Amino acid sequence: MMGSLRRWLDSHHGAGLAVAEPQRIDVLRLLPFIGVHLACLAVPLVGISPTAVVLAVVLYVVRMFGITAGYHRHFSHRAFSCPRWVSFLLAVLGGSAGQRGALWWAAHHRHHHRHSDEAADLHTPRHHGFWWSHLGWFLADGAYRTRLELVPDLAKRPELVWLDRFDAVVPTVLAAACGGLGWWLGAHGWDTSGAQLLVWFCVSTVVLAHATFSVNSIMHLWGTRPFPTRDDSRNNALLAVLVLGEGWHNNHHHHQGSVRQGFRWWQVDPTWYGLLVLSWLGLVHPLRPLPAALHR
Repeated sequence: MMGSLRRWLDSHHGAGLAVAEPQRIDVLRLLPFIGVHLACLAVPLVGISPTAVVLAVVLYVVRMFGITAGYHRHFSHRAFSCPRWVSFLLAVLGGSAGQRGALWWAAHHRHHHRHSDEAADLHTPRHHGFWWSHLGWFLADGAYRTRLELVPDLAKRPELVWLDRFDAVVPTVLAAACGGLGWWLGAHGWDTSGAQLLVWFCVSTVVLAHATFSVNSIMHLWGTRPFPTRDDSRNNALLAVLVLGEGWHNNHHHHQGSVRQGFRWWQVDPTWYGLLVLSWLGLVHPLRPLPAALHR
């Protein structure tokens, strides 16, 4: 019990211990994750307001960019470079989504690409079923450890290791800031309150989590396959909008290193657009290009 509680604060606690039951789900350790979901049920109690909706949407988009541009394209695939302070901010932004640290995320994603839709892939619906690939693997003890051996390049950076180890700090601070902002706005006559913005922070976080998880589940089951990759990856235009361009998943598995995942002009890829703007500002460079044969 104490070990589970300690891992709320220090996710590296007990990292050297072997996991006897890799599919065991430690409910006590997951109480914060469960709590965020349960908090969404309080929407009828705190109500809805334009301020709350705007906050939830902005938090969703900004934090999703932290996942797609930072955790995925930068840390997992090194599809672009940037100054260390920009890289750190991307790690903080991704960490605010509550999907653990950049090292944990990148390590598991690199492992996924090495074993995509093989039995060793922790979140393949082909071998483990839809719900396990969508959520179960994320909750299980077998996937909890940060596999530093898979991200030796990132593990050299102490600031990233700290964010990974204490991965609850950033989302907790953000949640508190949302509650404080709501209290301050309510005290000054706005149409909101601290409780309302805190609950809508949780709504945004839950929707963000399941949208991200859908890349592992839905996009390996439903969609088109323009490229005959060795895995089950698929393109899904609707999800591409929700996950800022990550829905062109078969494209991505066909050419993993490209910073751009929407290969065609009509394949909407907001993460690519955002990174292009940042490159114009000199904040990210260079952007690993799409091969000319695929770019049209």
